[in-house]
Amino acid sequence: MKIIEGGVTAAKGFEAAATAAGIKYQGRTDMAIIYSEKPCKVAGTFTTNVVKAAPVKWDRQIVESKQKSQAVIVNSGIANACTGEEGMKYCEETAKEAGKVLGIDEKGVLVGSTGVIGMQIPIDKIKAGITELAKGKKADLASGTEAAKAIMTTDTKKKEVAVTFMAGDTEVTIGGMAKGSGMIHPNMCTMLAFITTDAKISKKALQAAMSSDVEDTYNMISVDGDTSTNDTALLLANGMAGNEKIKEGTPEFDAFKEALHYVNETLAKAMAGDGEGATALFEVKVVGAQTKEQAKVLAKSVVCSNLTKAAIAGHDANWGRILCAMGYSGVQFDPEKVDLFFESKARKLQVIENGVATDYSEEVATKILSEPEITATADIKMGDYSATAWGCDLTHEYININADYRS
Repeated sequence: MKIIEGGVTAAKGFEAAATAAGIKYQGRTDMAIIYSEKPCKVAGTFTTNVVKAAPVKWDRQIVESKQKSQAVIVNSGIANACTGEEGMKYCEETAKEAGKVLGIDEKGVLVGSTGVIGMQIPIDKIKAGITELAKGKKADLASGTEAAKAIMTTDTKKKEVAVTFMAGDTEVTIGGMAKGSGMIHPNMCTMLAFITTDAKISKKALQAAMSSDVEDTYNMISVDGDTSTNDTALLLANGMAGNEKIKEGTPEFDAFKEALHYVNETLAKAMAGDGEGATALFEVKVVGAQTKEQAKVLAKSVVCSNLTKAAIAGHDANWGRILCAMGYSGVQFDPEKVDLFFESKARKLQVIENGVATDYSEEVATKILSEPEITATADIKMGDYSATAWGCDLTHEYININADYRS
């Protein structure tokens, strides 16, 4: 596998564009398109929130059918959630307009929305935006980057990544973009993530790879404990690499999964580190677990702890909060066997040995916790399984952003 420059336009046959439709934001782009020269097989995962936005319902029916897709239309600013029949009607109108303007099958047009809940999207502006997107779409890397910027809401930076790998003798590319900064506590996928690949792969294998990978990537991040109504992760494959069709249980499928995992994990970590008001990416590793699930529950409990997140914001090695979060996670372990380490670019430091504080330097600990990327590793000494979760610190700026989000 090789990491390359780019995002959703890195793979063969994919184009993208962005435009300023004036949906909510002024003076910036707020609509994007991903377009494929050839129809794509589609896999996806969606929010488990009982309250599901109209685009989630729309996209899910496409993913669960045998319908192929050639385009994704995304808007930021308004979520099209809790909008009733009118919201679903606007998804249909968006798809019809894209089908007409692009000359493709409207039944396969995917839709994504993010932003304020409860507002109807201005469909006339959406339709006008689609016309502009169709005119401006290109296959260059810059167009992919502009699309990644257009789907941002409170994000402070664009999120994109691309890799190549060999499927037999053929080079295959996977690229992706995502947005997510607040209301991030996924349980199936996260926020909006769009992955493109030129791999020739069976739909069954495509969905299997995506469904299994979200469990160790998007489902292992949290910014604020709120599961969005709009969480959507879509994977489109147009087969234009020309490789032999990838099927489950083959070396090529393993290579595909490895590359997809890198893309998903990179985007997931980028979202966690760009949490609203965040100043640091907080990574938690649990090792020595009896089962994978035990490790995942413990790691996720720590990154979701507001007290721990506040301590990270203050560069305070308050390790008792980490043990406390592990203790209320719902899984069993022996706290008197736990070793805990803090690590960053500064150095690595053990702060607990067998459940008791070591004679560590608070000054050194503060230096470690002052870096923009911090790792806490807990060894519970029960087995050979491990898991990693990602979150961020909790600062006053999170309240400032969310106190008047609708204005």
